[in-house]
Amino acid sequence: MKTFAKLLGYLLLLLGVLFATFVALTWAPDVPVEELKAKWAPEPSQFIEVEGMQVHVRDQGLRDGEVLVLLHGTSASLHTWEDWVAGLQDRYRVISLDLPGFGLTGPFPDGDYRLAHYSAFLAKVLDRLEVPRASIAGNSFGGQLAWQFTVDHPERVERLVLVDASGYPRESTSVPLGFRLASTPGLEPIMARILPRSLVESSVRNVYGDPSKPSEALIDRYYDLARREGNRAALRARFQQGAIGVDPTRIREIKAPTLIIWGGRDGLVAPINAERFHKDIEGSRLVMFDELGHVPHEEDPQRTLAATLEFLAE
Repeated sequence: MKTFAKLLGYLLLLLGVLFATFVALTWAPDVPVEELKAKWAPEPSQFIEVEGMQVHVRDQGLRDGEVLVLLHGTSASLHTWEDWVAGLQDRYRVISLDLPGFGLTGPFPDGDYRLAHYSAFLAKVLDRLEVPRASIAGNSFGGQLAWQFTVDHPERVERLVLVDASGYPRESTSVPLGFRLASTPGLEPIMARILPRSLVESSVRNVYGDPSKPSEALIDRYYDLARREGNRAALRARFQQGAIGVDPTRIREIKAPTLIIWGGRDGLVAPINAERFHKDIEGSRLVMFDELGHVPHEEDPQRTLAATLEFLAE
């Protein structure tokens, strides 16, 4: 009996040492936004005050050109659109921003992450930038915000581009581990202080059609911005509140010319959702990229941008 108790004690000690080592290696508390700005907000980044937040915005291209607004998805940032912006700015005024709860903008002060609040926020951003009307493109959650804003403010939307947009029941076949952990009750104290870079890496690779494509620099960007002060708590809050007030039947109200871009290997928002958007938005156009995943604009910016430019030019 004494031998068993001794072995059990050694085992518990070993588990304690392993856990302490894991915590030490993955310890990643929040980082103040000022520490991140130098690396992730070079020119032409700017910060504008909206609803008490300093919103990270890039306003590029032709000042008197047609306006195109780009909205990123969950846990992404305006950087996801950089290749698109490079190909658009000679023809359009291109506005990209970090949505509240993500990137350098940080959390909503009131903790309200319902879609209606995001739509009202976007209207205020456009007012602040003196943009009465624009074309809007959005990926994933940004696509959901794009169509919701179009429903709420049809007079302000010229054209709509939905890139693997959320809106209907997703019918996921593969969900990034980071998303699953962030939406698991009871893990808040752990996830607020621990963030293995490998967890971010696996989540990023999960949403690509070709998991080998994301570079180390791209993964570093996702990792750094996930640690922006308040972002992890905001992500959990958005997962808890995200479905409140969302009504997919209103998608049928959209009258703006609409392009739907989708990755055929999207495991997070299944390609069947592309067909639903195409069916519910009268006159819409669907372009499917069979080998791409959930972020086709980031995975293959050249081909996805070419489809978008053709649509915008009509």
